[in-house]
Amino acid sequence: MKAWILAARPKTLPAAIVPVWVGSAPSLLGEHSGTGSWLLFWCTLGSCICIQIATNLFNDAIDHHKGADTGKRIGPTRVTSSGLLSSKMVMIGAIAFCLLAALISIPLVQARGWPVIVIGLVSLYFAYGYTGGPFPLAYRGMGELFVILFFGLVAVLGSAFIQTGEAGGREMWILAVQCGFYSCVLIAINNLRDLTEDRETGKRTLAVRFGERFAKWEIAFFCLAPAIPGLVQFPDMKDLFVQPIPMLAFGLFLSVLIFRTPPGPVYNRFLALGALQLILFAILQGV
Repeated sequence: MKAWILAARPKTLPAAIVPVWVGSAPSLLGEHSGTGSWLLFWCTLGSCICIQIATNLFNDAIDHHKGADTGKRIGPTRVTSSGLLSSKMVMIGAIAFCLLAALISIPLVQARGWPVIVIGLVSLYFAYGYTGGPFPLAYRGMGELFVILFFGLVAVLGSAFIQTGEAGGREMWILAVQCGFYSCVLIAINNLRDLTEDRETGKRTLAVRFGERFAKWEIAFFCLAPAIPGLVQFPDMKDLFVQPIPMLAFGLFLSVLIFRTPPGPVYNRFLALGALQLILFAILQGV
């Protein structure tokens, strides 16, 4: 069981949980509280978590198959390359979580119809296509774009659609982009930590393509840019200190740590801070 928990990569799960909460919260607890459905929320959350875990499992097995996880790895242990689980078992586990995600989403299809099926099928494909298939996004330097699209726009707007039947207005789109950017902090830190290994194994992340300095500025951008809309749209000083300023301060803190520290095992702690930043964003939306 410990090996499966390790394979699920719990530190990455806030990237699946937070967007669902941000997209659903206005209908559950906000100005329109009472108009949403907690059943649909829990089904959406469960399905997204299953897809995230499936993505992580596919990634574990496929990276091992492609030789991307080597003995020089400084990140968390990968269960396939370390021999804790066989590649076949991990792939079966990934498919099982895809099927579970589809099963959990049945009430969502019943409530909102064919758009949920389309979103679900695309999401399930890219759970595999992120690292596998003919055009693996992670190996083409498109990981950040994938995260913004799926853990930002699709997850937040899709969750809002599940609750309301509508895509959401301007504010929801801003929240979606903010979630996508904060989620990108996780993948950008991960890619900077693994820069040397990825370069040697042919994994062409943005960090590999443009180097360490670019990767650090990229992380700083994803940490700080999401706070800008809040600074602009909250003229009341009290509101500034409730939401955007704490996020800006946290982003600055994490950015300074990144710039002062060369890639190494300590980046696993920075990854946890990136997840904490995402959780803080979700909490402050309800303040």
